[in-house]
Amino acid sequence: MAKMIDVPTMSDERGSLSIIENLIDFEIKRVYYIYNTDAEQRGGHRHKRTNQLLVCVSGSCSVYCENELKKSEMFMLDAPNKALYVDAKDWHTMQDFSKNCVLLVLASEFYDANDYIDERY
Repeated sequence: MAKMIDVPTMSDERGSLSIIENLIDFEIKRVYYIYNTDAEQRGGHRHKRTNQLLVCVSGSCSVYCENELKKSEMFMLDAPNKALYVDAKDWHTMQDFSKNCVLLVLASEFYDANDYIDERY
């Protein structure tokens, strides 16, 4: 089930440093990021195996998630010290991208077209 995670952050007069370490229970096998998007929506799928951690390192976007129990929730990613864990079974879309949005995704699996499930529950 999708859940928000506070990313440990240290700040001083030099700026802020956020650390993603021991926050997720999977090995990171793929890293990608979405930016310069004029798309109304991205995603629109769930996975067979891939768990993900989403971090909006710049700007903002919202993420809609729906799980197998038909529980749905909208999450706002608007700070680099907030992350969203998305379970493989969570059907999800990303939307409402700000102009300067950079959405970083850490994934548990390498890309595999057969891992994607387009149907909702």
